[in-house]
Amino acid sequence: MSNVTVTLAGRKYTINCGEGEEPHIAMLAEKIDRRLSTIDNLAGQSAERTLLYGALLLADENYDLERGGAVKGSALADIAVPLENLADRLESLAAALEDGASTT
Repeated sequence: MSNVTVTLAGRKYTINCGEGEEPHIAMLAEKIDRRLSTIDNLAGQSAERTLLYGALLLADENYDLERGGAVKGSALADIAVPLENLADRLESLAAALEDGASTT
């Protein structure tokens, strides 16, 4: 068992984790902290309320992803439409190649 200390909204938390999981836990905490930084007036809130806001933000992001939507303000949102366009083009090219192969 190992520990990693993370910072969320200016508060430090020590998290127990398995050996080797420290970088992953730190990355997840940084992601949560970035989401929390988008909320105004967290400085006066309790730790519990701050973490509740973080959980709600991540749950909302997860909800959008489960429904196939892009996450606002994320890299995924920036590339979703171009990736969909590329997928459509690749499907068209594949269909054209299949049509060409079946006529020869």
